[in-house]
Amino acid sequence: MSDGVRRVGDVAELKAIAHPLRARLLGALKEHGAATATELARRFGTDTGSTSYHLRVLAEHGFIAETGGATHPRARRWQAVHRAHEWSATAMAATEEGRAASAVMRRQQAEILIRDIEGYEAALPTLPAEWVEASGVGDLLVRLTPASVDALWARFYAHAEELAAADADDPAARPVSIVVSGLPRTADA
Repeated sequence: MSDGVRRVGDVAELKAIAHPLRARLLGALKEHGAATATELARRFGTDTGSTSYHLRVLAEHGFIAETGGATHPRARRWQAVHRAHEWSATAMAATEEGRAASAVMRRQQAEILIRDIEGYEAALPTLPAEWVEASGVGDLLVRLTPASVDALWARFYAHAEELAAADADDPAARPVSIVVSGLPRTADA
């Protein structure tokens, strides 16, 4: 997997990763590394043919690539090509299709947050105290300009990457799900 961030350029590309199963497949390849369609189908309880089709769609749009090294001549191992994806919200908001794909992506992030909260709550009795103390969910309402929100995103991601690099070889480090949003409130909210 490259260290790059993929800039999704058009609605067709965003729709490719907005599909619920494809989003889960891509997420699994990012988190757990290379896998075959059969391995992923087993993980998500889908059939291999459907999983293989969705992997080919992701590959067609350049989100994943074959790694080689499969244990069976007909099995293809796939890996994520980029560590993260972004897109122009303005460009996607220009069309109904783009707005719909962006909405799916936002809701998928909210669903990930809910799954992570449920998993955390289930594991809470067995988590070490330092993880219980460090974890949580917060919210903050501040008045910012669009330029300040852009600056906040840049600083947040840069700082997260610095911390991840510093902790990369620490045996106490674990995957941590961080879902953030910066959405202007409407007048009636």
